[in-house]
Amino acid sequence: MSLQTAVSAGRRAALALATTALVAGLASGCGSTAKASTSTAATASGPVPLVVYSAQGYDSAMATAFQKATGIPTKLVDDSTGPLLAKVQAERGNPQWGVLWVDGDEAFAAMDQAGMLVKGFEPDVQLSAAGQAVVPGDKSYIPTGLTVTAAVVYDASKTPNPPTSWQQLLSPAWKGEVGMNDPSVSGPTYPFVAGMFSQLGGNSQGEAFYTGLKSNGLHVFQTNDDTLHALQTGQIKVALIQSSAGLAAGTKNHDIRTAYLPKVTSLPSVIGIDAKVSAKERSEAEQFASFVLSAQGQHVMLTGDPNGDSLYWPIVQGVDPQAALPPLASVPTQAIDPYTWGPQEGTINTWFTNTIVH
Repeated sequence: MSLQTAVSAGRRAALALATTALVAGLASGCGSTAKASTSTAATASGPVPLVVYSAQGYDSAMATAFQKATGIPTKLVDDSTGPLLAKVQAERGNPQWGVLWVDGDEAFAAMDQAGMLVKGFEPDVQLSAAGQAVVPGDKSYIPTGLTVTAAVVYDASKTPNPPTSWQQLLSPAWKGEVGMNDPSVSGPTYPFVAGMFSQLGGNSQGEAFYTGLKSNGLHVFQTNDDTLHALQTGQIKVALIQSSAGLAAGTKNHDIRTAYLPKVTSLPSVIGIDAKVSAKERSEAEQFASFVLSAQGQHVMLTGDPNGDSLYWPIVQGVDPQAALPPLASVPTQAIDPYTWGPQEGTINTWFTNTIVH
């Protein structure tokens, strides 16, 4: 059975249909009835396909390693964080995923409050203090690593004196020179926006900051690649993006540097398990999360996308990051409450789109 291939929700139903006669109900069935039929039949016939929605650069390598280690057929739907979160919400009445794995815990907190996640599961692994700090009290999702947002990314050959504070970005010296992603498209960008709202004292203060950036010529692009392209072509001098993207750019062009203003927001990569999965698929999903945090899984995360998402800070005790990363303790980070800021994501993104993007 082929791995790694992105499958649609419809293909997942088709796979289940092929494994058992009981799933014949799927062909004419609907919603939760189809899912229950899949569960009953698959429990009798062995593993069911575990559907993983993921935006991680190493997810294909992880799916391959997990299936090889466990024999559980794993189907990967790979996309950017924003489209995946939109897909999960669109399928809310009839979820087609077992595992969701993207960056940022705000969306997971909102899903937890909406009853969309399995609660009470935590892999049996020793986490660092930074890792323990991002485990939710009800254990409704599983952190797997850390990056930060937004890092200041610049070309040292063209910008020898990068900004050293957020307020400097509002000065004439940086007029028209700063770019960032649109949080409605780039999932890891919303935690940056919310982090600034929190750091500055609230929504009105945060809105004033981004309005000031816009007045100072802020450029807003769709994704990290677009913003980095603008930096590399000279359209902007400072890119405000996820740390792993900046570090990855620096591995290809050593003039590209990544700096951290006080303060940047912690951005955990997170796994959530669909609350509506069958007992069989829940067990498989929990095995997947445990595998990710195992020694073998951490090796895959650290090597599966060496010039991209593998540039993260591990949260498992005894696991070291790639050499390109500074010690996490040297980075001026802040953690924001995902249960405060997650439910506001739609409202704040709408404000950003209407006020800053347009």
